Amino acid sequence: MALVEINFDGLVGPSHNYAGLSLGNLASASHGGDPSYPRAAALQGLDKMRHNLALGLTQGFFAPLPRPNPGFLSALGLGTPRDATETRLRAAAWSASAMWTANAATVSPAPDTADGRCHLTAANLVTMPHRSQEWPDTVRQLRLAFADHAHFVVHDAVPACFGDEGAANHMRMAAHHDAAGIELFVYGRPGGPFPARQHEQASRAVARIHGLNAERTLFIEQSAEAIAAGAFHNDVVAVANERVLFTHEAAFADPQGTYAAIRAALPEAEIVVVPTSAVSLADAIKSYLFNAQLLSLPTGEMALVIPTEAWETPSVRTWLDGMLASNGPIRRVLPVDVRQSMANGGGPACLRLRVVADPATVDPRFLLDPARIDALAAVVAQTWPAQIDPTDLGSTTLAQTVHDARYALLATAGLTELA
Repeated sequence: MALVEINFDGLVGPSHNYAGLSLGNLASASHGGDPSYPRAAALQGLDKMRHNLALGLTQGFFAPLPRPNPGFLSALGLGTPRDATETRLRAAAWSASAMWTANAATVSPAPDTADGRCHLTAANLVTMPHRSQEWPDTVRQLRLAFADHAHFVVHDAVPACFGDEGAANHMRMAAHHDAAGIELFVYGRPGGPFPARQHEQASRAVARIHGLNAERTLFIEQSAEAIAAGAFHNDVVAVANERVLFTHEAAFADPQGTYAAIRAALPEAEIVVVPTSAVSLADAIKSYLFNAQLLSLPTGEMALVIPTEAWETPSVRTWLDGMLASNGPIRRVLPVDVRQSMANGGGPACLRLRVVADPATVDPRFLLDPARIDALAAVVAQTWPAQIDPTDLGSTTLAQTVHDARYALLATAGLTELA
């Protein structure tokens, strides 16, 4: 069985809007109330998938979840909006935030687990109302994509009293994707102006459920400084791939202790640290330098797929140029345009869930080739709304447009059982 890394990108849904619902996500808050452009956003995401496929990588996708969510609205007893609170809750039912599949689940591949199967645990996302409603529909999709019980186990979310934000706070390192590795769970402590979204006990529960080796599992505290600066998830300040950890100096509460623990568990680990003196936390978070895809190419090189905003930030560009001129492990930097996602607080890494598996064991409807990407792009171009203004949320006409667009996508992908 040939295990490879498959990146499953979330296709931006037709209800993509800027409601500013995510406390601590500075980009989301700063664009709250702006018009959004769902068609452009989805096409940008598909272009990113096409870009990675052209690099010779295996690429998959997940379909948007059903929105607006009538069950969520009904459970809250929402009828005609009467105050700002109701308007905000109504916007939560329209949120397309499931496009950021880094929050869909935590994934432990077969080489790391006790039973030799790939385990996926859906994230409960309880710290934010607009995201907390996602996991039941996420589980439905995961159980369809990874239905081969000989190779996959899909778990429900951990109990809601412990906040779990999925792979955005989880990293895996290994000599190669198909080798046994170490798994790093990053959690936060409450305090400061923004909530710490990942609970330590949620991380420990996922590790137990997945049957991970305790000696090869690390639990790392995120820096309170990073959270306060707007690093609402660890993947805003650190990313790992195979033997390499790429991190900001201020990512972890105890950086030197963290690096020592990683090297003890994985002696071949290489740790690339960006110092605050070169790139401030503010620049790192605004540019989403670390919310990048760190990828192993078929050529053997390691590449960093970054948002164009990072390439355009002077301090970041200077540091990246210096890194490329050195003999470090990251040999290529590839900017991509995901500006619509970035404006709502999600960069290239937010848009994908990494699964190490044999592609032959995955439902082929979730895997992409150029023709399938073209077919999905044609549906988006024909049916996704061109623009959504904040005042449009709640419109029955727009709700029907969004519903019909999603169904057309599911029909084209052969996934109508998700309707």
